[in-house]
Amino acid sequence: MQYKRTIEKQIKKYLSKKDYKILFIWGPRRSGKTTLLNKISKQANAQSASGGQTKNPIFNFDLQSDQDKFTPDYQTLEKIALNHSIILIDEVQNHPESTLPLKILHDQFKVKIIATGSSELKQKTKKFDSLSGRFKELFCLPLSLGEIKQNTKIKTYQEKEFYQQIQEKIQIFGNYPEIWKAKKEDEKINLLQNIFDTYILKDIINIYKLKNTKLAKDILTKIALQLGSEVSLREIANSLQANVSTVTSYIEIFIKNYVLFPLPSFKTNLRRAVSENRKFYFYDLGIRNILVKDFRSLDLRPDKGGVFENFIISEIFKNKKNNNYKLNLYFYREYGGKEIDLVLENYKKNYICVEIKSKKDKSQKIFPIPHQIKIINSQNYFKIIPQLPASFLAS
Repeated sequence: MQYKRTIEKQIKKYLSKKDYKILFIWGPRRSGKTTLLNKISKQANAQSASGGQTKNPIFNFDLQSDQDKFTPDYQTLEKIALNHSIILIDEVQNHPESTLPLKILHDQFKVKIIATGSSELKQKTKKFDSLSGRFKELFCLPLSLGEIKQNTKIKTYQEKEFYQQIQEKIQIFGNYPEIWKAKKEDEKINLLQNIFDTYILKDIINIYKLKNTKLAKDILTKIALQLGSEVSLREIANSLQANVSTVTSYIEIFIKNYVLFPLPSFKTNLRRAVSENRKFYFYDLGIRNILVKDFRSLDLRPDKGGVFENFIISEIFKNKKNNNYKLNLYFYREYGGKEIDLVLENYKKNYICVEIKSKKDKSQKIFPIPHQIKIINSQNYFKIIPQLPASFLAS
């Protein structure tokens, strides 16, 4: 089964228009980027066959032979451009030197280029600046709630029951497409361990030439144990007997490679917030639970509050990324300890304060700027999350 993804509409729009900017699709390994490329290739090849044109293969930059085809040589690139209506590249992060050939292809030939990567090129090479104004970006992340529903045949009256059933599955095993397809719990856990060991830890260590695999894993584990709490990099460094700058650089790499995303503290001149730290959340809770080695039912877990918070904030964050919503996300805490779990800010400086409760509860009015309040709990999350950005951006 191939899952239909939210960004497919944007890809289709890009392909249907005379738009020759490079389209980068970023996201973690095993999130479905290669599957998307295969679908695009198959559809393009069907059109090419009817028009008598050459097929559109996928150039895989995991392979040195495919990397070698993309050199800053005009004649070589001209042959590629003339023979393919769409140039499809997978794992573009493995060949940062391709930035210049991609620039030449964009500037000299009217050809569409779609390239996927698990680590953004702009974080890996200063030469990426030469592509300024020449590219667009989309994100292919672990499945969102909307994508899971879209790919599941359920009747309208079954929706509430469906969402009640899937929330625990997501909080325990996460949203990677192949995990969602797997039927048995042991199979899910083994797949998650494989994704973490082979595609997250090993891949990142190799790409960035990190020297200490154990330290990388220990840092991620420390963060995994602090879901919903502010993270002090100095405390992590001290506990692991490591340098603060090393811990900081490792965490930034995890962010760049779609393992973690940060939530900064909201600051305002009207009232000074206490926190200078950030919170960190996992794109996928299955990966988080592999780190803490806990796949028990949520009712048996002392961390269920933090796990639910990660679940809700990651879904809102994926919604923002998938749809390219212009929103900023923060948390807010005062000196007295009162806290807002999530603050959404649009580009008109309108605000929604989101309080995340595992059960129904009342809100607390502490945010010092005019705002809307939304309470999300396990009973209403599937109704509130899709409505948040649309209603907010219209304001």
